[in-house]
Amino acid sequence: MPPPPLLWLLIATGFWLLVFLGVDSDGLLLVGGGAALLLVLLTAALPAPLWAQAVVFVSLAAVGYGLLRRWSARTADGGDLLQASRADEADVISPFSADGRGRVQWQGQSWAARNMEPGTPLGTGERVTVMGREGNCLQVMARLNRLD
Repeated sequence: MPPPPLLWLLIATGFWLLVFLGVDSDGLLLVGGGAALLLVLLTAALPAPLWAQAVVFVSLAAVGYGLLRRWSARTADGGDLLQASRADEADVISPFSADGRGRVQWQGQSWAARNMEPGTPLGTGERVTVMGREGNCLQVMARLNRLD
């Protein structure tokens, strides 16, 4: 078994790799990766039994996830930060799977996205219309024809 700091570093890397691949739609893996990274520093400075490290990890992840959900709800209810407005467009950077999930580039950032019309194929390079946002997952549709 690797030493505890290395173990937590591997866990953080695994969580963030899953976030990068688009598996995380609500921020839990992102927060878990951050909690694991904090444990890298804590276990390097203050060695503790593995069970105590696990308790600290779960506590940090729970608090971080609670804060993220609270912040996300507050910004979705009226904040201007990261709020999708109708008719915003994004570029597909990863083709959408059969279950309607893929990745798009919107406002200069890569976002996990869900196709609101899963039967409509969306391939790399296509433009889509951003219809809304759920957490950190955009809701998109095939590009709407505009009359402007």
